Amino acid sequence: MTRLPGIQPLDLADWLVADEVFAGQMAERDRLLRDETDQVYAIDAGAEDAARDLLDLMLDLLSARDDYVVEPTRVRRPDGVWVDLDRDRALMTAGRLVQEDITILQRPDGAEEHILTGGVVCFPASWTLAEKYMRPLIRIHRPVVPYDDGVASRVQRLFDGLKAGRALWRANAHFYEEPTLFRPFPEAAPRAKTPGPAPYIRSERQVLTRLPRTGAMVFTVHTYMIAREDLSPQQKQDLIDHPITFQEVER
Repeated sequence: MTRLPGIQPLDLADWLVADEVFAGQMAERDRLLRDETDQVYAIDAGAEDAARDLLDLMLDLLSARDDYVVEPTRVRRPDGVWVDLDRDRALMTAGRLVQEDITILQRPDGAEEHILTGGVVCFPASWTLAEKYMRPLIRIHRPVVPYDDGVASRVQRLFDGLKAGRALWRANAHFYEEPTLFRPFPEAAPRAKTPGPAPYIRSERQVLTRLPRTGAMVFTVHTYMIAREDLSPQQKQDLIDHPITFQEVER
């Protein structure tokens, strides 16, 4: 299987990360899913079974960890919050268990590309779930300039070649003027470029895997936001060795 640059294999046991800001991010996710549901959650009826497949996989993984308590009808998160297991709203439930934003992608019979058929996206980096929902891969990536037909074909081959039980990951990083995680800006919204390093670095750990029963694809994003002044000496050196060469800062 040909990989795109920067993509590496990942053990599924290392997929879902609970970091030092778990409690704060999960409180914000709970608030957004409660108060801004239409902006952060969407699922097509045809993706409900895939969502249950996803929830089952997540529960299998979380039950093997010490920081979660998985019971038949509920789960205790690392922040101590109990979440009821609602299989009728499996994607919503999954989105309340982990820090990762989650999207489900399925390829209908005869379609050239996978389509985004479900998502819990609480921390979008200057895009909206509504503009990506029920759209194919090449449309999802608008307005990413390098994502042309050639890249789209390579991504689709990567999707088609990934087997259940395996995962791939990559990371990115951008400068931001302020640390807001929930940034649902439309594609047409103006972007203001900063001439130099901004106070915050936002990095996304992106993971792709295939669900075991339904074969649907799942793409997740774990978002890190750190002030430049809080970087460790090693992180500062890494930034020098691997500089962020392009950044956009929202108005």
